Amino acid sequence: MTEKNPDDRRIVSSRHLAEGEGWELSEMEFGLIIMFNAFSRWMTRCMAAAGQRDLSPLDILILHNVNHRGRDKRLADISFLLNIEDSHTVNYGLRKLLKAGLLVSEKRGKEVFYRTSETGSALCETYRNVRRQCLLEGMPASDLSGPELREFARSLRTLSGHYDQASRAAASL
Repeated sequence: MTEKNPDDRRIVSSRHLAEGEGWELSEMEFGLIIMFNAFSRWMTRCMAAAGQRDLSPLDILILHNVNHRGRDKRLADISFLLNIEDSHTVNYGLRKLLKAGLLVSEKRGKEVFYRTSETGSALCETYRNVRRQCLLEGMPASDLSGPELREFARSLRTLSGHYDQASRAAASL
């Protein structure tokens, strides 16, 4: 039996999407799938370790986004920055975070602005400390350097634009 060269293996979730031209994209998509699920699991467990067990990954992203730079944010700002089309899911998360006392809101004219409460800010800081202890200190420096991570992040943002454009094209079919 002939062994395949490890570089020739295609690690994909759907073989029918990995046949022919562009199979590498299917391999990258599978990586995104497992990365997304691992990242979602990490966020919820990190937040639980920080003291808040009942937040979903989206709730956690919303909380961190609202806490970002200490600036008040509107629903539209949060949805736009997180690239979430269905603002109802963001609105639900905002209501949940308000109820938990992690955010406060203020109505200005017709707009509602959100900011983290003292409790929410403290929770974000605790999350940051757990992240440093469990993730950053456990990650070998040889895995990815700062410049490599920045280039990877840039590539992901570029790819998100391609997927957004393709989704608009698919919606018009």
